[in-house]
Amino acid sequence: MKYYSTNKASGLVDFKEATIKGQAIDKGLFFPEKIPHIEKDLIDNIEKISNEEIALRVIRPYVGNTIAEDKLYEIVCETVNFQIPLKRVNEEISSLELYHGPTLAFKDVGARFMSRCLGHFVQDDTRKVTVLVATSGDTGGAVANGFYEVEGIEVIILYPSGKVSPVQEKQLTTLGKNIKALEVNGTFDDCQQMVKQAFADADINNKLFLTSANSINVARWLPQQFYYFFAYKQWHDKNNPPVISVPSGNFGNICAGILAMQSGLPVKHFIAACNANDVITKYLVSEKYLPQKSVATLSNAMDVGNPSNFVRILEIFHHQFPELKKKLSSFSFTDEETIKAIKEVYKKENYLLDPHGAVGYLALKEYQSQNNNCNGIFLETAHPVKFPEAVETAIENKIKIPDELKSLMYRNKQSILLDNNYQQFKEFLLK
Repeated sequence: MKYYSTNKASGLVDFKEATIKGQAIDKGLFFPEKIPHIEKDLIDNIEKISNEEIALRVIRPYVGNTIAEDKLYEIVCETVNFQIPLKRVNEEISSLELYHGPTLAFKDVGARFMSRCLGHFVQDDTRKVTVLVATSGDTGGAVANGFYEVEGIEVIILYPSGKVSPVQEKQLTTLGKNIKALEVNGTFDDCQQMVKQAFADADINNKLFLTSANSINVARWLPQQFYYFFAYKQWHDKNNPPVISVPSGNFGNICAGILAMQSGLPVKHFIAACNANDVITKYLVSEKYLPQKSVATLSNAMDVGNPSNFVRILEIFHHQFPELKKKLSSFSFTDEETIKAIKEVYKKENYLLDPHGAVGYLALKEYQSQNNNCNGIFLETAHPVKFPEAVETAIENKIKIPDELKSLMYRNKQSILLDNNYQQFKEFLLK
């Protein structure tokens, strides 16, 4: 498998080079030269196949011969060694719970896979690898956990000051050692822009061996396909594939799902569930892509005004808007609607949503109101305990803190405060 740049101005690379580079030299994102087709027997017999075997068979064509199969199997086993249950909320709606990993967020899957691939690729390299990552919430904690104490790799995480939840901040700022957190006076988009500038900066690249751990990196993006297959494995009606609603920020998660669908996974339709950052919701109405400055919401991991991965979705559909519209819808919701959904679902269904899952739930309900016979799944992307203020306000009750988080909240925060200033960030890197 080879990968090309979405900007079409750099050469083909294999999975190893795409993982190490993170982003193409022409600033485009790497995209597979062809989308492999999943074997029919995997779909027909999926209930009898282990999650580890499913993950291996899904990812193997993308990795090619860059990792030996026994090593790749070891990597996927470590990636998916926690529960990813599909739970019925009511007769028409199920929740895919992606928060049972070590940092209680869906990004554990991609971060664990990428950290192990990158560690394998650079194990014989004498240079230290510097992983740059911008986070709007859960990416930072998942990447920090995935790369913690990985030999030969230093991680630098940029996050917007005051715009991540207390649990999220603790997860990305308390590990120390090879993990450094930069607290930026700005938005996630500002953090992401600084990371992109660093990758294009000759001074920095001459001194540092850089790669990215955001979902722009193929090794973080592609394994997110796994849990869409796991969802179908648990789906109750194989003759009637689900509609899937995905809380969407940088659009890497939903893009992975759409890629899985294009490779043969039975899915009826995808819904991009958005908060007030509704660039794609508007695009699907007007066909005009107009990035906007991100605004802060309760579902902070979705606070992205210029989603990087949407270009990959366009690639999947060969930039044909009518084809895209057949497979993708989008709805956006306010914080007030989000709180109301958390309250109502908790009261009526005895199911606790986090703000991101609540937006996914609302989008699925909206699509169902416009389309008959479309039972569906929404992704519950993070544990509600990560957002205590919003969730406890909605349910008028305290959330029980999981045991694994109790000690975390007493750890000391370690971060370096930066202005929203690229030169200041550059000077930090070069030091």
